[in-house]
Amino acid sequence: MPIETKIKGPASYFPSIEKAYGKPIAHWLAILDAAGQRQHMEYVALLKSAHQLGHGHANAVVAHFLAQK
Repeated sequence: MPIETKIKGPASYFPSIEKAYGKPIAHWLAILDAAGQRQHMEYVALLKSAHQLGHGHANAVVAHFLAQK
């Protein structure tokens, strides 16, 4: 039998983010990349105010984005 690996951390939010907002995670990561150098909470505020993401979803996308840097 195959062993299922449970996704942990910010990526665990990705399916619900994509479902709720109708855009792939790559879309949100591109927005953050285009926003230039900012602090974590500045990115979160950008996603919340300009794109109406909820706080938890915005925080998960930003955490993943910054971890990739």
